[in-house]
Amino acid sequence: MGLGNPGAEYAGTRHNLGADVVARLAERHGGRLRKAKELALTAEVRIDGHLVALAWPQTYVNESGRSVAGLVRRHGIDDLQRLVVVHDELDLPVGGLKIKVGGGTAGHNGLKSIEAYLHDNDFVRVRIGVDKPPGRRQGADHVLKRPGKTDRAELDVVVEEAADAVEAIALEGVAPTMNRFNR
Repeated sequence: MGLGNPGAEYAGTRHNLGADVVARLAERHGGRLRKAKELALTAEVRIDGHLVALAWPQTYVNESGRSVAGLVRRHGIDDLQRLVVVHDELDLPVGGLKIKVGGGTAGHNGLKSIEAYLHDNDFVRVRIGVDKPPGRRQGADHVLKRPGKTDRAELDVVVEEAADAVEAIALEGVAPTMNRFNR
């Protein structure tokens, strides 16, 4: 599940990094994201023989839970540790990557929405660092802007790494992937 806002005005923003990872995974594995009734673009791909459902909710990030809850039902996910949510993270430096299971939302409204709709927070998060905004700028303003050239280059690299991490979670499980990627 890659979080991001729909619409061309949000393409390339920090808030859409999760969606960028899902698009990259679809591209790597020959999937094509299509509209689904659960308010999302979805594709099913095989990663080394493992069937993986990819999704980008088409609600705004703050309402991601509406889409995620429907997709969890559709795919029969009864163990939330099989749900991987990729998202931007203000508490990590630009280009940072961390994987964790459960925990707080760190003020991320998309995670708050998912937790509210699922009544649980025990899902896997692939957190992509975008750093805190400079000066007194609000976090929302920061994540909804396109990054500068230097940050964009770092974020392009970490999108690839995050896609690698999602593949590793599917193939090896969460704990080994955390050991490998959390540095």
